[in-house]
Amino acid sequence: MIDPQTQANKFIKNLGKAEGDCLNVLKQTDKTLIKNLEIAIPMGKWVLIENIGESIDPALEPILLKNFVKQGTSYYLKLGDKSIQWNDEFKFYLTTTLPNPHYSPETSVKVSILNFAITP
Repeated sequence: MIDPQTQANKFIKNLGKAEGDCLNVLKQTDKTLIKNLEIAIPMGKWVLIENIGESIDPALEPILLKNFVKQGTSYYLKLGDKSIQWNDEFKFYLTTTLPNPHYSPETSVKVSILNFAITP
């Protein structure tokens, strides 16, 4: 979400509170980002990564591409060197405060871009 006025952040945070504190708010620079995702995905929590730039961490590619592997009746996602059970309740949000970011075509086809910017 393109969110220069941080309206989308507030909206997602309020929505997470209304659903029963199911939201983890992280930053792309957090050292524990992958560890937190490994915990949130199988539990079906929501993850909001704030203030991303014009590039997205390549470690997030399996989530964006939904590279699932079916094992028995469950689906698993390979994140880093671990295989994590996928929970359909998991939701993944990325926001940027850049007013006019330029994302590569490769990134644009992996995500849905919502522009929350207020125009005069």
